[in-house]
Amino acid sequence: IYWYLRYFRGIIRHNKKETKGTIDFTTSLEPVSVVICARDEEQNLRQFLPLFLEQDYPEFEVIVVSDGSTDGTEDYLSLMRKSYPNLRTSFVPNGTASISTKKLAITIGIKAAKHELILLSDADCMPEGKDWIQKMARNFMPSVEFVLGYGGYLRKRGLLNKIIKFDTLFTAIQYLGMAQNRFPYMGVGRNLAYRKSTFFNKKGFAGLLHLQSGDDDLFVNQSATAENTRIEIDKSSTTCSEPKLTIKQWYVQKERHLSVSGDYKSTSKVKLLLEPFSRALFYATTIAIFVWGGINLNWLLIGLTALLFLIRYFIQLQTINKTAKILGERKFYFLILLLDIFLPLFTLYLLIFGKKNKKIRWK
Repeated sequence: IYWYLRYFRGIIRHNKKETKGTIDFTTSLEPVSVVICARDEEQNLRQFLPLFLEQDYPEFEVIVVSDGSTDGTEDYLSLMRKSYPNLRTSFVPNGTASISTKKLAITIGIKAAKHELILLSDADCMPEGKDWIQKMARNFMPSVEFVLGYGGYLRKRGLLNKIIKFDTLFTAIQYLGMAQNRFPYMGVGRNLAYRKSTFFNKKGFAGLLHLQSGDDDLFVNQSATAENTRIEIDKSSTTCSEPKLTIKQWYVQKERHLSVSGDYKSTSKVKLLLEPFSRALFYATTIAIFVWGGINLNWLLIGLTALLFLIRYFIQLQTINKTAKILGERKFYFLILLLDIFLPLFTLYLLIFGKKNKKIRWK
């Protein structure tokens, strides 16, 4: 209950402040460089790239970096450049000796950027509105270096899609809510903005080149602070991606995302472990009290425990679904109870038995 009331309602509190007009936004919209990395993403680029190029914003460019693509990506980009003068392209050569060509591709894109404000997304993403850039860029007050946005997934049929959407929503409730409470610890590369000068002042990914992942969350974890970070939660500021369609694909994706969690700062790891630990303790003691109370016919204790369980569930229900409405996501009801237990156990399994993040020592 403490975690929900203190941190997980951060998006709701931020929305109330914005509604009341107590959050200041910049009125001088600086030029923006949108950087998108693509590896064999021709079909996704055909579907989503025009949505980036046709944003309603005074001055911006879109830089697509082909990360060793072998399909028709580069031919399609050459064709699109004829119709869109604000489209620029670059590439990572095939066979590049780097453990994370994604980090190299992002660095190439940022080096090529003409503007100070960098807005990142992926080739399989689509901005939810034509003012996506404007909503993210309005947060860059003089002291702001990072803007964290929400990146969701398209709605499909089936239980797996519901699990993916809940997992993504709850992750956002955590990292955006904690950032709103002055504890930014991660962002998602599907919707993330920072200053070009910040990227190079912090030496970019220099300390992360031995890691295969971490181009978004680790860079934010190392460099974002309570003073230089803001969140953006307007519906039109969000992006939406193609979800995984099989359990195996989702398993690999989760495994990759969790592979760098051990490289977070110690303060981040402690806070991120406390909540699931308290959750496990809550469920364990609840079950123990029901069993003990049933054996000893202590109905008062069972009743009080059930009441506390229902209070927590009501707080969950209200927090998650109100946040979902703000972000334009679907609502959840009884599935919350199942996933509240399943997802931490699944995460624990991946942390213990999943493939560890590959590390290579480079000379």
